[in-house]
Amino acid sequence: MKIRSTTFGMAGDEAAGSSDAFSLRAWDETVIAVLSDGAGSGQPAREAARRAVELLAEQYGARPRIWSPQRALLEFTRLLNDSLYQESQARFGRNEMVATLAVVAIEGDEIFGLNLGNSRVCLWRNGALQTLSIDHIDASEPPLLTRALGLSADVEPHVFSAKLEDGDLALLCSDGVSNHLAGAALMDALKHRTTAQGLVRAARQLATRETMDDMSAIVLDIQQTGRLRTMTHRSLPVPAELKKGDKFDGCELLRAFQGTDRVWLAEKDGQRVVCKFAPVEAADSEAHLDAFTRETWNAMRMPPEHFVRAYEPADQTLRYYLMDFVDAPNLRGVLQERLLPVDSAVALGRFLAQACQILLQLDLAHGDIKPENILCIGDYAELSFKLVDLGCTAPLFTVASRAGSASYLAPERFHGAPISERTELFAIGVTLYQSLSGTLPYGEIERFQTPVFATAKRVSSHNSNVPPWLDTVIARAIAIDPDRRYQNYSELMFDLANPSRVQPFFAKDTPLLLRNPLAFYKCGFFLLLALLSGLLLYLLTRS
Repeated sequence: MKIRSTTFGMAGDEAAGSSDAFSLRAWDETVIAVLSDGAGSGQPAREAARRAVELLAEQYGARPRIWSPQRALLEFTRLLNDSLYQESQARFGRNEMVATLAVVAIEGDEIFGLNLGNSRVCLWRNGALQTLSIDHIDASEPPLLTRALGLSADVEPHVFSAKLEDGDLALLCSDGVSNHLAGAALMDALKHRTTAQGLVRAARQLATRETMDDMSAIVLDIQQTGRLRTMTHRSLPVPAELKKGDKFDGCELLRAFQGTDRVWLAEKDGQRVVCKFAPVEAADSEAHLDAFTRETWNAMRMPPEHFVRAYEPADQTLRYYLMDFVDAPNLRGVLQERLLPVDSAVALGRFLAQACQILLQLDLAHGDIKPENILCIGDYAELSFKLVDLGCTAPLFTVASRAGSASYLAPERFHGAPISERTELFAIGVTLYQSLSGTLPYGEIERFQTPVFATAKRVSSHNSNVPPWLDTVIARAIAIDPDRRYQNYSELMFDLANPSRVQPFFAKDTPLLLRNPLAFYKCGFFLLLALLSGLLLYLLTRS
């Protein structure tokens, strides 16, 4: 996605300041633009407009990934409206914190939005202008708002969406702009791809003393729509059969990796590479094709420090992507020969937490952390690692199936809980447990089995070299109850880096004597003291 964005605003009365507010944020394949006009020149209306743009932009970026863009915009708008309305009634006893709202979110090659009041959203394409918003005003003079943020306890925004094409322009503006710059003048300005500042200044020149108002605009010049969408719709065939010696795009297949015929070691330009092809089902299934495209896109975004570099060659003729070939065994192969030493296990834990945190910055979870997906680079004394296979990678909270390897799935995943930091931390804990003990804490679990989890033995019961602090860290990571587990990757990283500050962790049914001997003996002492005091008092009263 390539979008050139501009924003600009001017107060109608510079001494009083503007009641307009606007915000623009962009990340990955997403852009959100919010514009709000306080209904009036008072401080409460300005505060309402400012809070609207700040909160909507912030909340949309942190929305649950299971929510569609339309649902996210609606839910957050209704929450914001309720907050403004209730606060206005509590502080002023009437509707003072009232503002219009225009918001759009661009994801891939679609624009989603909603509006309240008379702040407008328009889409310009090839000389034609389409107004996506609806003005919520009545026919009075001057016109009054019929819908706005904070105007009533319940709110029903106008919701819209549209497909985008390269070269489109999206415009958000307050009524100070739309009341003065419209029709042929606006069309001509957009035709010349005028910036937000140019539009506001053009509207300002057309205003009179009587019509002067606050003016604000956001212009989104969509030079290229989302790359992910483009990748999906390329006309690239999916090969049904692959065999050693096949040649394509300067590559020659050498051998398939064990257990699959879709991942091959190949040679390209004298270098060995790994070639991963789309599954055969992707030839006829849009869902499989979309999943592979997202896997490709995610793999290409990963930094090479923690992941294997992935890329697509220029002018490719088949549906695949390439990865650097790293001549190293995976952790499963290493563990078949020997356990990891404690220092290497600690380094592995820190590596996995860091890699997962990188994914988290992209709102993603790996989804299949296990020894098979971890490459071990270097010698036994000093290992480094890389995380591979992003086939199960998905946005947080979007996958509630049992995707991934059953023995590493958190208990709640077997009962419909979505993928999250806590479920990923469980998989990291199981991997560390296995790396130090050679066994799985809850045993081997079959794919379609719904297991009953019982408290696992401490990893130190299998490996006496494991220090108590690391024993505790792993026990917390693999806790059956997700509320007792680490909640964030940063918590795990902190404990792995600060052994002396690791807090004790015990199973819920652990007796107080084991959990806190000092507290047990203190309680016993005071109970005994109370008993003796009572007995002494009894004897004194009898004498």
